[in-house]
Amino acid sequence: MAGAEGLWVFGYGSLMWNPGFAAAAVRPARLEGWHRSFCMRSVHHRGTPARPGLVLALDSVPGAACDGLALAVPAGAEEATLAGLRARELVSSAYLETRLPVALGGGASIEAVVFVIDRAHPQYCGGLPLAEQAAIIAGAAGGRGTNPDYLFQTVARLDALGIPDPDLTALAARVRALAHPGARLRARADLTAGPAADTES
Repeated sequence: MAGAEGLWVFGYGSLMWNPGFAAAAVRPARLEGWHRSFCMRSVHHRGTPARPGLVLALDSVPGAACDGLALAVPAGAEEATLAGLRARELVSSAYLETRLPVALGGGASIEAVVFVIDRAHPQYCGGLPLAEQAAIIAGAAGGRGTNPDYLFQTVARLDALGIPDPDLTALAARVRALAHPGARLRARADLTAGPAADTES
């Protein structure tokens, strides 16, 4: 196993199930003060400029915590791994690359590379009602695949890891319900008419 002194990356979304590199070690981890949510519009990987999708990002919320995975980068592969992650995560500069303390299972603490949302970026969209998130995700796709697949893969990985995320579970159920063509049309009409009344987040 890589030592705590090596390079670690914190995964909370697609990096948990598709990190893009062979991790030397994978450990359950928690990041305090941040909340995982669909607060970033995707115009490349899971959407397009004409029809943006939504992807997960970490939003700073006092008292919050995000459970995910700490991925150790193999010794000697640090530069190449960071280059690959930056090309993937910073494609539109909506994420900020940071180094933050992350707690590993068992009590150890490490510093990890973490990609968090830039609230000043035009793609930031924190606070969207759950119904609106579902309607956007249900019909979006980008260069890396469909937006529903991104959501379902993440929820499946969280479930496999035993990490509860009621918001994402509820969102996945809504998106599956919108798989029916008539439901998608109604959802799009609701979005065109104005903000949804549902205020869940």
